[in-house]
Amino acid sequence: MAGSESRLQRLFVRAVLAPGARADLDRAQAHYLVNVLRLADGDALLVFNGRDGEHRATLSSEGRRSHTLVIGEQTRPQPPTPGLRYLFAPLKQARLDYMVGKAVEMGVARMTPVLTQHGQVARVNRERMEANAIEAAEQCGILTLPRIDEPVALGALLETWPADEPDRRIVFCDEADGRSDPLAILSALSPSPLAVLIGPEGGFSAAEREQLRALPHVTPLPLGPRILRADTAAVAALALVQAACGDWR
Repeated sequence: MAGSESRLQRLFVRAVLAPGARADLDRAQAHYLVNVLRLADGDALLVFNGRDGEHRATLSSEGRRSHTLVIGEQTRPQPPTPGLRYLFAPLKQARLDYMVGKAVEMGVARMTPVLTQHGQVARVNRERMEANAIEAAEQCGILTLPRIDEPVALGALLETWPADEPDRRIVFCDEADGRSDPLAILSALSPSPLAVLIGPEGGFSAAEREQLRALPHVTPLPLGPRILRADTAAVAALALVQAACGDWR
């Protein structure tokens, strides 16, 4: 995004985007645009819906309570859906909020909460996860929103994985792995779609590690000499994967 377009406010909407169409604003969006940002009738912004690329739009206000968007020309086409999948043990809410935003910034296309033996959180608020994903996409110029799955037990995930996505390799972050060069491990992998698996604060159990390491489509990945918090490990692992065999190359 170049020039003045890069300074325009970006907003996620659910409406179909096409030149000449109109998109309704919900109450929170209208309040944000009109009362917080102080946009007035005819002011421009950028909108996206995760499907139709990014479009320029103008605010149409009729009085103090009626606000819609008039959709203009497309400023960026919808890019291909990213290929990276993120599997994670749920975290407590504030750190989960942080992690979701960073995963979106790192180009994750699908997020799956995974329940493990040492996990401290068994439920997630998917609506809140989606809201955090939207906020990150709005702030960072991202046009694709990740799919957010229902939580699944690690054992059930691994049992169904070959039937679900037979070509997708799981890279699991193993704090007990003594190898020291994660980039060499990732660079040696054959080209294939990848999923990154991050465990809970207490780490994977011995039984879970044994199950993971026994599967031919799973690769253990060390993250250096220090023990990382789960949300830090997520950022580190996703950055390594994108740099070694993802879309940063």
